[in-house]
Amino acid sequence: MNTREQNRTWFFKGMKDGIPIAMGYFAVAFALGIAAKKAGMTASQAGIMSITMLASAGQYGAITVIAGGGGYVQMAVTTLIVNLRYLLMSCALSQKVDPNLGLRHRFLLSYPVTDEIFGIAMAVPGRLNPFYNYGAATVAAPGWTLGAILGASAGAILPQKVENALSVALYGMFLAIIIPAGKKNRTVAGIVAIAMLSSFLFTKIPVLGEISSGMQIIVLTVLISGAAAVFFPVREETEGGEPGEP
Repeated sequence: MNTREQNRTWFFKGMKDGIPIAMGYFAVAFALGIAAKKAGMTASQAGIMSITMLASAGQYGAITVIAGGGGYVQMAVTTLIVNLRYLLMSCALSQKVDPNLGLRHRFLLSYPVTDEIFGIAMAVPGRLNPFYNYGAATVAAPGWTLGAILGASAGAILPQKVENALSVALYGMFLAIIIPAGKKNRTVAGIVAIAMLSSFLFTKIPVLGEISSGMQIIVLTVLISGAAAVFFPVREETEGGEPGEP
């Protein structure tokens, strides 16, 4: 199989794996669109924010600042802090791709760095073909954007209970990523459990509870992933030519 055929195969594999992510994104983004409308944003503004940022926590943070009458600087700082975890994900992805991967592909890979796409990308055996991420983003990003636009269009028509129910979809999507990996590897399951417990303790300890959610994620990610890398190092896998190859 030549390079072009491999890229096409990985692209469609990414599209297939991105479908459930897109479905979850649509539901959560719908609730985000409702929040954007209540903050005074139009449907087009909610759509532009979604397609350019592609970050639920960052967008919610920005919308909260807008709703509170905050300025551009406050909104920028809030978004930066909440989205800093994507810097860590990007560093991890840079070690997953071919070291000789060109700058153009690296720039393109930086766009769809979301929690869910990062999760499925890191689960790919061996080196990551960038076209896998492109395929996942092709369906996931429109799902997120369309959900935000329709949610903003619906405005405050839907009751609060429906909005809260839609927000649960994201957690279900995380479970769909975590559970299969945890069943396959006890170390992964243990690290996930430690991360969940640590996150809970952060909210209960008075001093740590005052730290922003974005900073909490950064601190826990660095500490837990660093400890896991030291005590449970992962052996480098051979590069796979096709999806599913070891």
